[in-house]
Amino acid sequence: MAIQHRARKRFGQNFLSDPGIIQRIIQSINPKPGQRIIEIGPGLGALTCPILKLAGEMDVIELDRDIVPKLQLNCGLDAVQNNQLRIHNIDVLQFDFSELNYQEPLRVIGNLPYNISTPIIFHLVEYSSIIQDMYFMLQKEVVLRLAAKPDTSNYSRLSVMAQYHFQVDALFLVPPESFEPMPKVDSAIVRLIPHEKKPIQIDDEKAFAKLITLAFSQRRKTLRNVLKEICTAQQLESVGIDPSSRAQSLGLQQFCDIYNVISGVNS
Repeated sequence: MAIQHRARKRFGQNFLSDPGIIQRIIQSINPKPGQRIIEIGPGLGALTCPILKLAGEMDVIELDRDIVPKLQLNCGLDAVQNNQLRIHNIDVLQFDFSELNYQEPLRVIGNLPYNISTPIIFHLVEYSSIIQDMYFMLQKEVVLRLAAKPDTSNYSRLSVMAQYHFQVDALFLVPPESFEPMPKVDSAIVRLIPHEKKPIQIDDEKAFAKLITLAFSQRRKTLRNVLKEICTAQQLESVGIDPSSRAQSLGLQQFCDIYNVISGVNS
């Protein structure tokens, strides 16, 4: 019988409990022996324990120190003693994934706390070069924004920046009743694969991110108005963009064209 634990709101804990959903997630990840799998927020081990059996070993990052011994019991003390299950009791936003020092690329999975899911994803951007893929459970609305296309209601700054860094695939929905306790929102599984080559070429990613933030800062305003401090209507027209259009109508390449014209690239 699995050891239980009272979920803590301050850690954003909702424990996955639906066997059918658990199996569907594992089939999507398709873990293999020898792969370097890192799980963020393993909780009581609903995914950890079956994946550990398939992969043979894995690392997990768990902030709640009180849940660690219960995770160890659920997955088997032998796995811990034999160094098959390595538990890092640390805030994932402070974790240096490069310190794992594996030769093989990392596969990162997790049921992310909804209140800090976006910061975690962009923390992992720093380690894109050593990551093969990522599978995350997120609030449905976040997954919809990550995967959204231009001219749709969910398209946002998050859509642009995520798709600059990753191939984004929304996989399937997970209803609230799949958790204990039940969250008040729907969830979804998303797959993020770091681009081997970025879809656009930017020489200053921080400056590009600031442009995207500014462009979406006032969604109702036209680009002429929202970008007026850094870009003229004539500059927008010079790269084929209507100054009366809005940020949510532009794709990655068009944002790249704006970035290039205001930074003087190829001028």
